[in-house]
Parts: sequence; C-alpha cells; structure tokens
Amino acid sequence: MKLQQYTEIQKTINDIYSNGEGNVVVALNKKFPDIKKTTLGSICTQEIQRKVKKRYHRLNTPEKTQEIFMSYTTQVEDGEAPGVLVRMAQELDYSPAMLAKLVLEHHLKTTCPDVNINKSQINSLLRDTTLIDDRDLSYEVYLCLLEDDVYGPFADSIKHSIGQEYEFLLRQELDKLNIVYHDEDELRSRGYDKTPDIKLDIPIAVDGHVINWIESKASFGDEESHRSYLKDQFWSYWNRFGPGLVIYWFGFIEELDEHREKGIMLRDSFPNSITFMDPLSMN
Repeated sequence: MKLQQYTEIQKTINDIYSNGEGNVVVALNKKFPDIKKTTLGSICTQEIQRKVKKRYHRLNTPEKTQEIFMSYTTQVEDGEAPGVLVRMAQELDYSPAMLAKLVLEHHLKTTCPDVNINKSQINSLLRDTTLIDDRDLSYEVYLCLLEDDVYGPFADSIKHSIGQEYEFLLRQELDKLNIVYHDEDELRSRGYDKTPDIKLDIPIAVDGHVINWIESKASFGDEESHRSYLKDQFWSYWNRFGPGLVIYWFGFIEELDEHREKGIMLRDSFPNSITFMDPLSMN
C-alpha cells in the first residue's frame, strides 16, 4: 500500500470517530472495498492505540483519576444501570479496559491504603474479575473487558492467538519446501536473548537478496510501528544473523521497504519465488 492511500485511510478513520458515524471497520470496508478487511482492521486498531496513548497522560493524573472514580461511585450509588464504566469510556473517548484498570487501581488504593498494589496483582484481577472484592466494580470491569477489542486480557488473548496462527502458517510453508530452520523457542533455549521467529539453517534467496532469518508480524506495517521494530528487533537480528525477511501479513506502507540493500526485506506474504543455495557448491 502506498503512503498516500494509507494517509487517506487514516483520515477516514479519524473523521468517522470525530463524527460518531458508527462502526468504523464497516464504514472502511464500504469506502475501501479493494483492501482486505484484516488490513483495514489492523490499521484501525493502530489508530485506536495512538488515540488511547494521547489520552492516557491526560486521564492518568491524581486529580483526574479521583474525579473519574467519584463520578463512577456516584452513578452506581444512584442506581444507574450496569455499564457505567463503558458509558463513561465512550464519553471520555477512551479505552473501556484502560478506564476499568484505572478505576480498579484507585479502588484498591482507597480500600487498601497500607498495601502496596503491584502490576501483577492488577493483571490477575483483570484476568479473573470474580476476585475483585466489590461486586458492582467486578461486573463493571468485566463489561469493559468484553466491550474492548484492543486492550485487556481478552483482546490480548485474541491478538496472541492470531500471532500464533500466522507463525504456524509460516512454519507450514517452510516445511512444505523442506527448508530446515530453528524457531524462536529453540533459539532461546540456546541462550539467545533477541531472536527472530525463524532462523534458517541454510540461507535462501528472495528477489536476489539473501535471507538468513524470517520474522512474522500479524499486523499492518505503518511507519511508527516499523521504526520501533527496526530499533528494538530487526537491526538486532541483522547484527547477529545477517540479512533477513519481515512478513507483515496484513500489509505495509510500500515506502518503508527501503532497507533491502542493507539486508532487511519487507513482504506481505510468503514468497512464491525462492532460490535455494547448494551447500556443496560452497566447497
């Protein structure tokens, strides 16, 4: 996908949110029928994540958190129908799961002032909301997690499952071609800290470029995420294992595929044309 088209999709998403025109993904599918639903869904998720990050710092202050918590408790005490936090998240244009986490943390600090509440404890309560001592808050947090497609343990499980699915697809394609490799778990057992999903035992060539490793990304490759991956992952793989291939299964901005000559190639599918190297010819 060209940058110009990606920018148009971005603008459309933001316009839909600003105008409150309903289901964003449905509207995107109508306007961009030639683009895969998975691609549009991934771009939409990334835009939501950016929006939430911007609002996080505004909402996550002691004063604002206290205000939100008091508003929540007042509505519950007034007998408002279940879904108070979900409705508050809609009004604040914020993630329901993130708002629930914020309110839960404040509740624990208020009811257990002498206890040091850590991240692990919070996450445990989010994974099993029946452990939350307050019945109303337990149900409110549960409803928020059900409502949120981007944040929270339910959403994380779905994303993890999708990631595993595409890693399995990658290994399946390699096995069909009898390409010998080591996966991430095997590499970590050997003591490597930063590892790609696949390290090939014998390099292959794709479009005339040598490939020693393959990374699977079940997402769309936009500029922000790709720059972050380059810094935190891809260049580390390149330094350790040489040139490699990154597959963004849900597409990427074409202009970002600018490091092929340096040793990092981008694709949106498993390559059809592969040149196999003959180890005997290297003797």
